[in-house]
Amino acid sequence: MANTDKHGRTLVAVTGIGMVTALGQGKDDNWAALTSGRSGIHRITRFPIDGLRTTIAGTVDYLRPTPSCAPVISEQLADMAAEEAVSQSGIGSKGDFPGALFMAVPPVEMEWPQREALAKASGQTGDITYTDLLKGAATGQFKSWHELFIFGTVADNIAEKYGTKGSPISLSTACSSGATAIQLGVEAIRRGDTDAALCIGTDGSVTPESLIRFSLLSALSTQNDDPEKASKPFSKNRDGFVMGEGAAALVLENADKAKARGAKILGYIIGCGEKGDGFHRTRSSPDGTPIIAAINDALQDAGVTPQQIDYINAHGTSTPENDKMEALGCMTVFGDHMQNVPISSNKSMIGHTLTAAGAVEAATSLLTILSGRIPPTINYENPDPTIPLDVVPNVARDAQVTCVLSNSFGFGGQNTCLVISAEPVV
Repeated sequence: MANTDKHGRTLVAVTGIGMVTALGQGKDDNWAALTSGRSGIHRITRFPIDGLRTTIAGTVDYLRPTPSCAPVISEQLADMAAEEAVSQSGIGSKGDFPGALFMAVPPVEMEWPQREALAKASGQTGDITYTDLLKGAATGQFKSWHELFIFGTVADNIAEKYGTKGSPISLSTACSSGATAIQLGVEAIRRGDTDAALCIGTDGSVTPESLIRFSLLSALSTQNDDPEKASKPFSKNRDGFVMGEGAAALVLENADKAKARGAKILGYIIGCGEKGDGFHRTRSSPDGTPIIAAINDALQDAGVTPQQIDYINAHGTSTPENDKMEALGCMTVFGDHMQNVPISSNKSMIGHTLTAAGAVEAATSLLTILSGRIPPTINYENPDPTIPLDVVPNVARDAQVTCVLSNSFGFGGQNTCLVISAEPVV
């Protein structure tokens, strides 16, 4: 087998996968649930939901975060996913990972409970500014909160625990963040900057504040009465996404080095495509140009044609606009071949894990290849006639899958696509 890809670059292999979502901890439990079409979306119990327009989410409820805030939950999720991936890879010793860390984490800012506590502790009256709260957090008994809400703290803590090398990279590119973390790992290995990379996407930001903010954007489903059926990608009656929590981690390696140490190779990341879209802060360009460009860039980077893609792991958020734009992009790139390519969305079962989504879906794509089984898009009971795709409706499907396109399209025009393969394309 050749040592380089079609472009003469180092092959990037996956040797470890870790995953945690509302469906369970570990890739085995998650895969069993995903392929059985089980939903992990339920009514929120972590905090009061009175007055909220959306009262459901795919929260990971067996966590006991202290304090209960996005950075702490995100770190716990990332740690569980990383431990599974690093253990499977067999690379290095505990606390001595021989490579870099690339971590997608949610945007961090102090949350309402902490702001309220700081305001009470300060003894101030009248309007208290965000600057006032930060100053209060940096002193006295609240100093730890100040450190907690610094962007990069989650990655610093994971880097220290696993002994990754160099300065850990924290990134946030909206809903494509998890895929971007993998892309950065791939590019670092290709350049020869590192022989291994721990790439993580994590998000534990189901909070009252985030639910309200997304509700103000009319982005969330309000079909609260039947939580398990609320997320329905590509259906005519879809009305918004459902927030989810989770994390996924991949151990990437220089394929030659992985083989030399006797590692089991689970698959290859053979292509990455990225395209920014300055059309709007949240909406995609209505002509789909950036999405189309990101897909094409990923295919070209991988050195494959649309006809070589066996399955598309969709971004598939269940919002009216995003599903329509993704379908337009795929149909434009794949043309008539799109009739032969199944495309499904695991967000129908775990919700939208936001910053983690691209990593979770890359892990799911690898498991699809390894198992020969495509997870379904559940809740597909009212097809949208404007989206004539094979969405693998409601029931998983056995299929030989060797090459997957995994799509991630984020708010603010952050579009990242990965091509994942069972074998290198040379």
